[in-house]
Amino acid sequence: GFYMKLRVYPHEVLRENKQATGAGADRVSSGMRRAFGKNVGTAARVNAMQKIFTVAVEKQDFQIAKKALWHAGQKLPTPFRIVIDEGAELVQ
Repeated sequence: GFYMKLRVYPHEVLRENKQATGAGADRVSSGMRRAFGKNVGTAARVNAMQKIFTVAVEKQDFQIAKKALWHAGQKLPTPFRIVIDEGAELVQ
């Protein structure tokens, strides 16, 4: 068995102010006036060294969990680090 907790959630709304292009775009577009934009996605605001996941596993499942966290970290848009807080002496 295992225990896994996601510690951050994407509450921040990403917005994009579309700009008109082509001939006569300057007459159609309002530039940066009321430039709130449209929702294009969400993101989580994360600080350096902030924990994103917490995982607790049995000793025999440690390597599987570590590999799963590594694969999940590859999908993050930032460098990541897997840190063992408790039980590091058990898995050496």
